[in-house]
Amino acid sequence: MSSKTRLRMTPSQRLTRGLRYTAIGPVDVTMGAVGLGLESARSTAAWAGDRYRNGKLAQQLKEDLAAAQQVLSAELAAAQEVVAGLPESLSKKPQPNRRRRRVLWIGLGVAALAGGAAAFTVARQSAQPDPSPRPPSVEVTPKV
Repeated sequence: MSSKTRLRMTPSQRLTRGLRYTAIGPVDVTMGAVGLGLESARSTAAWAGDRYRNGKLAQQLKEDLAAAQQVLSAELAAAQEVVAGLPESLSKKPQPNRRRRRVLWIGLGVAALAGGAAAFTVARQSAQPDPSPRPPSVEVTPKV
């Protein structure tokens, strides 16, 4: 059982179809040519607009760059003033207590040693097997 059913066209239907495609062919060609012309004109206008905007954008970028350079030079001058006054401000600062710092480092060293010893002890104990709760299957004392 085939689902393809082909109806034969009558001669009048054939003639109508042929004339329709014959008439539509030149219309399609004409519409295609007009469409290509319009698309080309649109593309050219877009390209020209982009060129115009890019020219204005370049001018705006130059102005922005000049403003940024001025701001940067002002910031650089301020930073130079701060660096020039740095030795003076460092000399006014009181010297830190060296003994307190030494005691702090010694305390940190002792704490690190104690932590290492505790970690070593825990690791050593966990490495030893637990004794079995069952009695040994072989005599432990040797016979003489």
